[in-house]
Amino acid sequence: MAKSLTFSTFPPNNSLNKKVIPIVLLHGWGLNSGVWQPLLALFNENKENNYQIITIDLPGFGLNSGIDITPYSLANICHHIGQVIDQPAIYLGWSLGGLIATEMSLKYPEKVLALITVASSPYFVEQTLDNWPGIKENVLDSFHSQLAKDTAKTISGFLKIQAMGSPHIRQDLKLITQLVMAHPLPSQKTLSDSLTLLSHCDLRLNLSTINKPFLRLYGHNDSLVPKAVIEKITYLVPSSDLHLFSHASHAPFISHLDDFYQVLLTWLDLRFN
Repeated sequence: MAKSLTFSTFPPNNSLNKKVIPIVLLHGWGLNSGVWQPLLALFNENKENNYQIITIDLPGFGLNSGIDITPYSLANICHHIGQVIDQPAIYLGWSLGGLIATEMSLKYPEKVLALITVASSPYFVEQTLDNWPGIKENVLDSFHSQLAKDTAKTISGFLKIQAMGSPHIRQDLKLITQLVMAHPLPSQKTLSDSLTLLSHCDLRLNLSTINKPFLRLYGHNDSLVPKAVIEKITYLVPSSDLHLFSHASHAPFISHLDDFYQVLLTWLDLRFN
């Protein structure tokens, strides 16, 4: 019998007896749910908070590093998440997690109350033929090559990219590293499989079918999801809302934590309270 994914639930700090609304947080490539700790702390400090935060490590990552799924596909990952998160929830995904949250909205709309993507794209790879901004293929190829040689060094290099463009890059890099390294690291196979997933998945043609509240959050200085792609995604989902954090890079919930929380909470309260 296949193992089930482990997840963590953080009850709301609610003194107003409002209806509890669950939010599932999905991390990005190479990392784990530890990255959400600063954001979790702000939700916990809010005395009027009625949001139940659920963090879950993707298969092969963090607390679920011992779970190996084959094939390592969006459909398979979402199936495993849907098996353990048994209530409709808001899905918030960062980077690769945003791709998975989007797939959840497409394949399991009955399980998704709203979709929030952070520094994410329906297709991450740069395409010159259709003028689609994204990660250059040679950058992804270099990550694959590095993985075969030194997994830890590859993750360390990727963490640096998360903070590039941030006004306080050293502090951000130190914090992200501390948070991520507190959990088990993924295997080389998991990193390679999930990087291939990131390289090949293209959800652009399906975005227009999403009929849930949809918020897109970006960093102005993001080198992995360049701001030039924002307008193109807006064209695909004109009904979605968006916010661009000035001076932020690929992890605005780290570099601009307070602003990120306020933008997120304002949108959530407008839609659900």
